[in-house]
Amino acid sequence: MIKLTAVNSLIIVFSMLILATILYFPKIYFRNNIYYISKDINKLYAHYISLQEENKFLAQQLEDMKFKNQIMDSLLFNPLEIKK
Repeated sequence: MIKLTAVNSLIIVFSMLILATILYFPKIYFRNNIYYISKDINKLYAHYISLQEENKFLAQQLEDMKFKNQIMDSLLFNPLEIKK
């Protein structure tokens, strides 16, 4: 009689363990996926910010080059006359 209750107790414990595993597995799976996706999003956002800064820098360089080009064109096509 004692062995029968011990076996029943083990069956109940293992069934509860399996049930708990089945119930919590999706929660653990989704939390891990959310963590890794947010990690990827943060990495992409940091890359996006650095590309924005690089774009600002390149736009400034382009403006500088356009300005220099306008000055050079004005000097080539309308040279300053030096009067003596």
